[in-house]
Amino acid sequence: MWDWTFTFEILPVLARAAIMTVEATALGFVIAATLGLVLASIRLAFPAAGVVVTVLVELIRSTPLLIQIFFLYFVLPKAGFVLDAFTAGVAAIGIHYAAYCSEVYRAGFENVPRGQWEASIALNLSPWNTFKDIILPQALPPVVPALGNYLIALFKETPLLSAIAVLELMQTAKNIGSETFRYTEPVTLVGVFFLVMSLVSAGMVRMLESWLQRR
Repeated sequence: MWDWTFTFEILPVLARAAIMTVEATALGFVIAATLGLVLASIRLAFPAAGVVVTVLVELIRSTPLLIQIFFLYFVLPKAGFVLDAFTAGVAAIGIHYAAYCSEVYRAGFENVPRGQWEASIALNLSPWNTFKDIILPQALPPVVPALGNYLIALFKETPLLSAIAVLELMQTAKNIGSETFRYTEPVTLVGVFFLVMSLVSAGMVRMLESWLQRR
């Protein structure tokens, strides 16, 4: 039976854990969006390095995120790189989704006609100014919906951080369940939290997409 008294009792605890989930998502997506753009730019600017970047991207995309979280948290300390659980988890999520974002950016760059580069060279613009002022503004708007999808997907991957004891939403619900032997309310509330946060994220992405189209 659903217990409303218990529900209101655990609601503040889960709300505080939701902040941790939002922080992990936001930081992870910043890493993914930035690193993905860097990887795609390297492939665009240095074709010779493209093979190395392609191998790296495929290596990351072809291995489970959970393995990458364990690698950063348990294996890297053997080499002297010690990360706390939250940092390791955020870094793993960010790097994992950077591989996917780099493919999205690459598709955006390839969508810009080659003639834009040639026209910029004819106008004596430097490669950096061409990339920054001409190519990037045209390549980014079409890929925003795809990046938004990865933001929502990244949101739903954060429960994997509970595997290294990060006290995000799911881990907190599990702790409440193990202490009270009641799982119905905390797990249901976690689902509601994720639903609300995903809908808000989707709405923000649509607003950004509309704003870019009006520019």
